[in-house]
Amino acid sequence: MRHRIAVVGGGPGGLTLARVLHRRGHSVTVLEREPGPDARPPGGTLDLQEKMGQLALEKAGLAAEFRALSRPEGQAMRILGPDGTVLRDWRPSPDDLANPEIDRGQLRDLLLGPLDVQWGRGVTEVVPQARDGALVRFADGRQETFDLVIGADGAWSRVRPAVSSATPRYTGVTSVETSLDDVDTRHPDLARLVGDGSLAVYGVNRSVVAQRNSGGHVKVYAKFRAPLDWHADASMDDVEAVRSALLALFDGWAAPVLDLLGHGTAFVHRPLYVLPVSHTWTHVPGVTLLGDAAHLMPPLGAGANLAMLEGAELAESIADASGLGELDEAVRAFEEQMWARAGRWAALTAEGLERLVSADPAEALAQWDEVQPS
Repeated sequence: MRHRIAVVGGGPGGLTLARVLHRRGHSVTVLEREPGPDARPPGGTLDLQEKMGQLALEKAGLAAEFRALSRPEGQAMRILGPDGTVLRDWRPSPDDLANPEIDRGQLRDLLLGPLDVQWGRGVTEVVPQARDGALVRFADGRQETFDLVIGADGAWSRVRPAVSSATPRYTGVTSVETSLDDVDTRHPDLARLVGDGSLAVYGVNRSVVAQRNSGGHVKVYAKFRAPLDWHADASMDDVEAVRSALLALFDGWAAPVLDLLGHGTAFVHRPLYVLPVSHTWTHVPGVTLLGDAAHLMPPLGAGANLAMLEGAELAESIADASGLGELDEAVRAFEEQMWARAGRWAALTAEGLERLVSADPAEALAQWDEVQPS
């Protein structure tokens, strides 16, 4: 029996699910509110872990393509003190493939492949039906019924209310993202500072992290504890005002670290939200969640990896289910497994955020290895 399956959200988790189902000969409808794959910047780089993100790509038959695109050298990590002192400079061995990096855009294109994504299909609501899966309502007024609707639509999921009343809460830590383009040519000193992978600088209740992407692109993130309206006096579109505010916030830090912020050409406010660490729900036939929609947690390397593995595992269970009863039992089993694993990661990353943006930078450095994915 071929089930009517819809996945809401075209991120790594939703697309991995769709690719595994496609590989198993099962049709799936991918609903994405963005008008197209290039409607907005895809984001920075991701480290795909051997036992999560990479395993998911193996299940999708994309391991070789991933290896061709990934950057094992991107696993390098350099840590500085605010005064510019190098505290740690770790570089992977040539055969270290535990957590190679890949740009989000490259991963998206790899996963899209032959998939038929319905772009511009904004979902407004999902309503479970007593005997017939779930009804999906769209922003254009249309609606459609599926045997199973999977919410892979991120932090502010429109599917989540069908199974849970939980909403994300602000952690008290905010992030401001900026970028440096053509860094090797335009800013060679900063290129050498960042190296092949990531650079992290920890101070009192604040940090600066820079990550190299492909093509000479570097993403820079300033993280600090602040109220949500910290920038109320200056629009994020006012580049000079935001730059000045950030440089004042990190006043006294080493000049090269400040240059990472000073040379940014645009700034994006990304406050960090989380769902409860042990977020679960009473099973609802016809609807489930994965990724950030199910277990939003601090961005410490686990989120996309978990979403991709969950998407692959759920897809395999769906493909093996021969009837609606088996499909529902497969989803129940998936949820139990997901909750247990995600709960452990949510606790780890919540503790990690507290340590890495804390009043004691020395503790952040001492505990750095403990809050990294393993």
